[in-house]
Amino acid sequence: MALSSNSMQVYGYDLLLGLIAAFYVFMAPYTKVEESFNVQAMHDILYHRHHIEQYDHLEFPGVVPRTFIGSILVSALASPVALAASLLQFPKLYSLYAVRLALGFIILSSLRFFRIQIRKNFGSQVEAFFVLLTAIQFHMLFYCTRPLPNILAFGLVNLAYGYWFQRRFYAALNSLVFATIVFRCDILLLVSPLGLELLLTRSIALQKAVISCVIAASSFIGLTVMVDSVMWRRMLWPELEVFWFNSVLNRSSEWGTHAFHWYFTSALPRSLLVAYPLSVLGLFLDRRIRIYVIPVLSFVTLYSKLPHKELRFIISALPIFNLSAAIAASRIYNNRKKSLWKYLNIAMLGLFLISLGCTILTFMASYENYPSGHALKALHKMGTLKKKGFLFKNFSKEILLTF
Repeated sequence: MALSSNSMQVYGYDLLLGLIAAFYVFMAPYTKVEESFNVQAMHDILYHRHHIEQYDHLEFPGVVPRTFIGSILVSALASPVALAASLLQFPKLYSLYAVRLALGFIILSSLRFFRIQIRKNFGSQVEAFFVLLTAIQFHMLFYCTRPLPNILAFGLVNLAYGYWFQRRFYAALNSLVFATIVFRCDILLLVSPLGLELLLTRSIALQKAVISCVIAASSFIGLTVMVDSVMWRRMLWPELEVFWFNSVLNRSSEWGTHAFHWYFTSALPRSLLVAYPLSVLGLFLDRRIRIYVIPVLSFVTLYSKLPHKELRFIISALPIFNLSAAIAASRIYNNRKKSLWKYLNIAMLGLFLISLGCTILTFMASYENYPSGHALKALHKMGTLKKKGFLFKNFSKEILLTF
C-alpha cells in the first residue's frame, strides 16, 4: 500500500531530526560528569548483567542516588548492538554509540507523538516550521541523546504534551507524575501550573484528578523503590533524596548560582535562537497557544527561584516555545505578499540563517569541549602499539565509559 503524502512528510521529519541527532552522537560521543551515573549504569547492565556486586555505583555512589529505571530501558533497547559489538570484539565505544542512539530514538519518538498532535491541532505548515526551528537549534537535538535524568524526564514530558493536545488530561498529568516521581522531582514545577490551569478551565474534576494522580504516584513510587532498592542494596526512593538535597537543603547552589532572570536572558535566547522572539509574537497572533504557553512559562519562572541554574533543567519547556514560534512563522509566511508582512518575512529568513550559523558555531565549540575523551582515545590507540614491542599499558576496557 502506498504511503500518503502526510505519512511521507512525517517520516521525512523523523529522518531529518534523527540524522542531526545521530551526527551529534558520532561527532561528540563522550560524556561529562552529569551523565556519568547513567552511562556507567548502562555499561554495568550490559556487561555485568545480574552481578550487581561488580557495579560501579556501589564503590562510587555520587552525591545523591539516581534511579536505574531509565538505564535499564535504554540498555534493553541497545543490548542487541552491544552484544554484537562484544562478540565481534569491537571497542566498547560502539556500545556507547548504541546506548546514546537508543536514548535519542526514545526521546525523538516522544517528540514525534507531540508533533503529530501539532499537525492535527494547528496544521501541517505549523508542524513543518516546528521541525525547521528544532533542526536549526543546537541544544535540544544535542541533548536528546545525552544520558541525563532531565532527558529521561523530557521524553515523558513530550508524551504529556501530546496527551494534553489530545485532551487526554488525566493521561497528561500521570505522565508528568511519572517523570516527577522517577526521574526529576523538579517536574513538579510543571505539574502544578498545568494542573491548576486544567482545574480553572474545568478540563478536569478535582476529586478525579487527585485520585488519578495519587494512584499513579503510588504505583510509580512502588516501582522505583522496588527496582532501585535492589540495585542500591538499601531501601530508598532516589528522587526523594534528590529533592531533599536540592530543594530542602539547597545544596545544589554549591555548584554555582545565577540571577533570577538568567533563564530568560541567557538560557532561552541561546537555546531557542530565532524562535525566542517568534514565540513571543505567536502569543499575539494566535490566542489558542496561550493556554499551552502559560503553564510552561510559569514552570520556567518558578524554576528561576532556585539559585543553581542550568539550561538542561528547563529543556522540557523548549517544545512549547517552539510551537508558539512555529505559529508565528507560519502566519508571517502566509502573509508574505502583504506590505508590512513582506519585511517581517525577510527579517525572519535572515534570522533563520543567523540561527543556523550560531548552531554551527555552538557545535564546533562543543566538539572541542571533551579533551579528556580525545586524550583517552589516543591512549587506547597507543596501547595497541604494545603488540609491536612498545611498552605501553593497555588501559582498562571500561575507561571510555567512566571519564
